[in-house]
Amino acid sequence: MMARMPALADTGYDDNAATDDGLVQVNYRKYDGTLHWNLRMRRLGEDEYGIWLGLPADSVMRKGHNPAVPVPEAHVILFPRDAWWTATFNAAPRSTEVYCDITTPPEWPSPAEVTMVDLDLDVLRKRGTRLPLLVDEDEFAEHQVRYGYPAEVIHSAQDAADRLMVAVAEETGPFGGVHGRWLAMVE
Repeated sequence: MMARMPALADTGYDDNAATDDGLVQVNYRKYDGTLHWNLRMRRLGEDEYGIWLGLPADSVMRKGHNPAVPVPEAHVILFPRDAWWTATFNAAPRSTEVYCDITTPPEWPSPAEVTMVDLDLDVLRKRGTRLPLLVDEDEFAEHQVRYGYPAEVIHSAQDAADRLMVAVAEETGPFGGVHGRWLAMVE
């Protein structure tokens, strides 16, 4: 059973807490539990869409325990409540403006950590275009066998991808430009 992401008010997080550096450890894992993409991001705030974290330009992230990978552009990630995805919004000039990872619903073991399982499928939109792309369907099919995804996980991942394709194309919900105010906080 996946834990529901708490509202900031329910986590005990205090934006003004002197002992809290405001950083959150972000851990994407694979279905077998191995560490996938991971990084530390600054907590920016919360709105009706979820919790927003940000990373300034010239930062780093890691894939598993490998060496740091440079991230030249600023970006923000939205961690929605009870949804099977996360959404990254990249600053220009990065060619991918929106990148949605299909994941299990984000879990917050503490206010300083968020974790989810990356389920391979991704919905992205290139800068200057309106139509999103669904990518990594081959990896999703391969990992269904390798990791033994249950039918519920397969269905939830496919449903999330279908819904995101529409939302990103129609620029509804958090894909209608609301990310701009969050991105401005880290640019």
